[in-house]
Amino acid sequence: MSRRRGCLSGSVAIAAFVMIAGGLFAPALAAGPRIASMNVCTDQLLLPLADPAQIIGLSRFSRDAWQSWAASDAHRYPSLSGGAEDVLVMKPDVVVASLFDKRSTRELLKAHGLRLAEFPVPRNLDEVKAQIREMGEIARHPDRAAAEIARLDAAMARARQAVTDKHFSVLPLSRRGWVSGRDSLVSSLLAETGLFNAASELGIGTGGFASLEAIVNARPDFLLVSEQGDLAEDDGRAFLLHPALARFYPPDKRIVIPERLTVCGGVMLADALDALVAELKRVGR
Repeated sequence: MSRRRGCLSGSVAIAAFVMIAGGLFAPALAAGPRIASMNVCTDQLLLPLADPAQIIGLSRFSRDAWQSWAASDAHRYPSLSGGAEDVLVMKPDVVVASLFDKRSTRELLKAHGLRLAEFPVPRNLDEVKAQIREMGEIARHPDRAAAEIARLDAAMARARQAVTDKHFSVLPLSRRGWVSGRDSLVSSLLAETGLFNAASELGIGTGGFASLEAIVNARPDFLLVSEQGDLAEDDGRAFLLHPALARFYPPDKRIVIPERLTVCGGVMLADALDALVAELKRVGR
C-alpha cells in the first residue's frame, strides 16, 4: 500500500513538474504562425512585427548592412539559400516573398502546398502602409502594425513641417548616374514632404541613367545620395565624385540618406524621413 502511495506521489510530482515547465517555457513557443522570409524587403517588414519565435528563416541578404536596416537583428535567425529546398525542410506555416523573387522557386513552394504571401514593390507611402498592415495580419499582430504606421505618420508630419516654404528640387542620384524617377518610392517620399524630384526634368519615370551633362543642366537644388565622402572604390562610386559634380554639388548641396533606409518599403521609412529632416537642417544653415 505504501509502495502504491509512493508511485502515486511520484506521478503527481511528475505531472506537476510538467505543468510548471510548460508554464515556464510557453513564452518561447510561437504564439502565431511560423514564417520564413525569402526577400530582404520582406525580412524588414517581418522583423518588427513578428515574435522572434515565429521567424524560422530570413533571406540570404538579410545580414547585409548596406541593404538591410535590420541587419543586426537578422543575425539571430537562420539564413536561407534562396532556393526551395531549405524552406521545404523547415515546413513553415507561411512563406513571405517578393514578386521579384525567382518565379520557379515560388511556384515550386506553392506546388508543395505551402502558403505564399507575395509582396510587390511599393511605389508610394499608401502602398507601404498597406504592406505593413498585411504583414501584421500574417503575423497576427495587427496592433504592432498600427503602431508602426502611426510612427510613420508622425515622421511624415515632422518632415512636412521642416519643408514648409522650402520647395527645393532634389535629384536622387546613385552609382554610375542612376536616378530614381518620379514613379519611385524615393520620389514619393520627396513629394509627400513638399520636395520636388528633379528626375521629371530629365524625363525619367521609374528610374534610369543620366549623364553628367544632363544632371548639371537640370540644376537641381540638391542631390540626394546614400553616402558622403571622397573615396572612390570603383567606377560606380567615382561617378558621384566627378569634378563637375563636386564643383556644383559640394557636401552642403548633398542630402545624405543611407540606402538601407530607402531601398525597401517598411517601418524604416520613418527613420528615412527623420534623416531627411536632419539633413535639411544641416544644408539649410
